[in-house]
Amino acid sequence: MNEILTAIPTGVTAFIATNLDDLVILTLLFSQVNATFRSRHIVIGQYLGFCTLVVASMVGLLGGLILPSHWIGLLGLVPITIGLNRLLNPETNSLSEEESGLELSHSSAFASFVSPQAYSVAAITVANGSDNIGIYMPLFANSAVTELLVIITVFLILVGVWCYVTYKLTCQNAIANLLTRYGNSFVPFVLIGLGVSIILDSASLSPIALTVTCLCLVGLIKIIQASKFKAQSL
Repeated sequence: MNEILTAIPTGVTAFIATNLDDLVILTLLFSQVNATFRSRHIVIGQYLGFCTLVVASMVGLLGGLILPSHWIGLLGLVPITIGLNRLLNPETNSLSEEESGLELSHSSAFASFVSPQAYSVAAITVANGSDNIGIYMPLFANSAVTELLVIITVFLILVGVWCYVTYKLTCQNAIANLLTRYGNSFVPFVLIGLGVSIILDSASLSPIALTVTCLCLVGLIKIIQASKFKAQSL
C-alpha cells in the first residue's frame, strides 16, 4: 500500500515535469479545431504519441533487471541536465515552441494527404516529447512492478486531464497567454528536482557529489553555450 501511495505523487510529478510545455501546444491544437480537424483527433493522437514514448521508455525497466540500481539511478542526471539547460538557455525553449508550431502546420497539411489527423497529432507529441524518454527510463528502472503500473495509470489519466484542461483554456485567452509566458520558467526547476530525487533515492551519488556534479554540468553547459555563440558570430 505504501508503494502505491508513493508512486502516485511520483507519477504526477514526473508527468507535470515532462508535459507542462504540452499545455501550450495542445492549446494551440484545440484552437485550430474545425470541420475536418476535430477534438477527438487531438485526444486520440495525444494518447497514441504518449503511449509511444512510454513504450520506448520501457528499455529503462529492462535495464533495471540487468544493471545495479545505483548505476541506473545515474540516469537521473538526464532530467537535471535538461532542466539546467532550459534554465540557463531560456531562448532555446522559445525556439522549440516556434519549431513545434511550424511542425504543426506542415504535418497537418501532410496528414490530409497521407494519414488521419490523429497520426499527425501523435507525431507532434512524440517529437515534442523526445526528452521524456530520458526522464522516464530511470524512473521506470527504479520502480517495482506495482509502482510502475500505478505510475503508468497516473500518466494515462493525466493525459486525459491535460486534454480537458487545454480544451477549456481555448475559451480563456488570458489564462492561455499567462501559461505561455510563465510556464516555461517553471519547468526547469521541476526537472532538476525530479532528477535529484531519482539519484538520491537510488543512492547513486552522495549529496556532496551530486552538488559538485551539478556545478560541473552548469560549467559544461555554459562552455557549450559560449562555443555556439562564438560560432554564430563568425
